[in-house]
Amino acid sequence: MVLCEAMSVGVARAAELVSSCSDGAHLVLLADPNQAPSATPGRVVVDVAASRTAHVAEVADPGDPGPIAELAQAVADGSLPEVAAPEREVVRVPAASAQEAAHRVVQLLTDSIPRALGIAPDDVQVVAAREDGPAGAGALNAACKERLNPGPGAHGGLDVGDRVLLVAGGPGYGPGETGYLREVGEAAVVELADGRRVSVADSSALRPGWAVTVAAAHGSRWPAVVSVFPPEVAVSRPLVYTALTRAVRHVSLVDATGGALETDVRENAGAERTTRLVRVLREA
Repeated sequence: MVLCEAMSVGVARAAELVSSCSDGAHLVLLADPNQAPSATPGRVVVDVAASRTAHVAEVADPGDPGPIAELAQAVADGSLPEVAAPEREVVRVPAASAQEAAHRVVQLLTDSIPRALGIAPDDVQVVAAREDGPAGAGALNAACKERLNPGPGAHGGLDVGDRVLLVAGGPGYGPGETGYLREVGEAAVVELADGRRVSVADSSALRPGWAVTVAAAHGSRWPAVVSVFPPEVAVSRPLVYTALTRAVRHVSLVDATGGALETDVRENAGAERTTRLVRVLREA
């Protein structure tokens, strides 16, 4: 079994995964240690590697890195430089305030990226550094809904046609996946990014999904990402790196921090987590 984006997996889900493997199975964890740790407790991949109880190998990226990968590597090394992006793979968008940042995000999602790059809004994910505030995921979801699918929120705050985030797992889907609400009856029918339709019996598993936090985005990737950093929000180097690497073809970096983002990338390498997993693995 091969698990990609394994840095996003906390200790509880990792335990469930291991327990589901049959005797003799091989479990391969593919992870980028520069990413932020899981939003839930644990730092499983780092601890497994540190325990020396499993084989560790480095997988080299084929070919030359593109502009997104180049910028992400610079962030991992502690800087946030301008990078050459001849096909507009990376765009820096300054904003003077959180309110202006929110305006820029909606403009990028609904107009600039589709018009300039031919990437439909369905393939663009907004990734916010925080949940609250005028440029947080909550406010951005409200602004995107008003522009793309206005409605009364008749189904627990959602309407058919809304982009949704799944925050719990179920048959055919897992937490962190995004899709569109297509039907509401005894169960909600959600069309996922790959075109599959799944039934979600518990409506509390659905949240607005035009904008998600970095923690919710961790483990997923989209053709284009609009990453927004409002003022007065301290971020870490791994958090910025994770936000950037959610994008496959294009990333717009909306920066309203007035220079604080560069400082955070340079000085804040992220808090160390203390766990017992290394000792547990060595003693097992």
